[in-house]
Amino acid sequence: MNNEERIIELLEELVKWTRVTSIPEAKTLLEETLASSKERIAYHVSDGRKSKEVAKLANASYSTIIKWWKKWIKVGIAESMPAKGGERAKALFSLEDFGIEIPSPENSN
Repeated sequence: MNNEERIIELLEELVKWTRVTSIPEAKTLLEETLASSKERIAYHVSDGRKSKEVAKLANASYSTIIKWWKKWIKVGIAESMPAKGGERAKALFSLEDFGIEIPSPENSN
């Protein structure tokens, strides 16, 4: 085995252990940060869509979505995406992967 193969093997092992040990903390962070149904819906549909579209789907105000996006980017569960006239947020995690239920929009009131 050459050095490059060994490095790849070690990195794959590191990723495996990091994933296993990080899942509980990531799930807790998601659950605590996305406390309401509206926040979970908004997070789930934050995939680069415009804030007004996310607001409509989550039954929240445009300004609330902007506030949430800034919070999510700051805590590390979303990434900033440059957009015409500002920025958008893209969710970094699938809530379903963590066993977190995504409420239906009609139940978000």
